[in-house]
Amino acid sequence: MTIVQWLLAPVFIHVLLTLWVGRRSITARIASVRSGETRIKDIAVDAKAWPVGVRAIGNNFDSQFDLPMMWYGGIAMMLAVGLADWVAVVLSWVFMASRIVHSYIHVGSNHVPTRMRVYLAGFACVTALWAWFGLRLYVIG
Repeated sequence: MTIVQWLLAPVFIHVLLTLWVGRRSITARIASVRSGETRIKDIAVDAKAWPVGVRAIGNNFDSQFDLPMMWYGGIAMMLAVGLADWVAVVLSWVFMASRIVHSYIHVGSNHVPTRMRVYLAGFACVTALWAWFGLRLYVIG
């Protein structure tokens, strides 16, 4: 595989993770309405009426569009200017691993202290990716 393929593989995995979580959110919501646990009029404007488990999956789906967008942007720009390297590859794979673990915790035990530590690990990866990109672009050359 080329370095571009190595760098984009975790991006594809994240897309699959996002689609999987999105599908789980849709099926959980449909099941909740069909069972009578949730009434459509109660969630038409405010998502707080969803049961806790359904909300957790929905919140996890939403979280796939927060920090990962900074990662997507960094990867896209590194590729656009030809600065993709093995440091970016490693940081991307570690970030992707953190997203999988974060999702597992978020829709499972939802133990917030552990989930926060995993989130911070991913945050550190994205921060390091952008710092490395900035160094390569403006300092190292």
